[in-house]
Amino acid sequence: MTRLLIDCGLPFKQLEERLVRRGVCLTDIDAAFVTHEHSDHVGCARQLAQQESIPILMSRGTYVAIGQPDMNHQLQLVSDGTDVTIKDLVVCPFTVAHDAKEPLQVMVTDGQIKFGLLTDLGHTTPYVAECLISLDAIVIECNHDPEMLRASQYPSFLKQRVAGNYGHLSNAQAADFLQIIAHPRLKHVVAAHLSLQNNHPKLAQKALAAVLNTAEGDILVADATDGCDWLAI
Repeated sequence: MTRLLIDCGLPFKQLEERLVRRGVCLTDIDAAFVTHEHSDHVGCARQLAQQESIPILMSRGTYVAIGQPDMNHQLQLVSDGTDVTIKDLVVCPFTVAHDAKEPLQVMVTDGQIKFGLLTDLGHTTPYVAECLISLDAIVIECNHDPEMLRASQYPSFLKQRVAGNYGHLSNAQAADFLQIIAHPRLKHVVAAHLSLQNNHPKLAQKALAAVLNTAEGDILVADATDGCDWLAI
């Protein structure tokens, strides 16, 4: 079994504790993929490399943005469109529109099953859809509800950033994209990266379920504290 950790935006001990609650130890991790340099994604990547000798995959732009720290020879630079093999998994990074140096999201496959991750982007493109065709499962950003964002106590500059072309996907944007890539093989959809202030799980579920013609309860929501249960794809 190959275990790929995608993003590690938590303090080292907290990440370790959360993994243990899911029945996984740090020593079980074969590699960690960091999507971009924002703190809630890069987190303890340096410690994972230095203390646990876990290979860290990230773009050159991300590495430069975090100050090019010593990675204990565990750094592997990756880029858009260049696949990377980790044991029996193929990791396929692709670029997205986000306010970071060289942000990447990923599609991961074992040759049969395909999983896609799509969070932290202000808008989707035909290229992103091309990278995420024929998925069996997807974790997709449903960051905000536009009306809740407009009415929130966020300062105006932050509202503009979140809703901008290089910010985060709204529920409606996520639903529109899901409609583009939906097909019979897509069995699992997880709404993720929900803003605690500017969204509600039921709003995300309603938006995604409507385009898939399924029950709202069929759409899973990743909680900021506990995530979601393991899925067998």
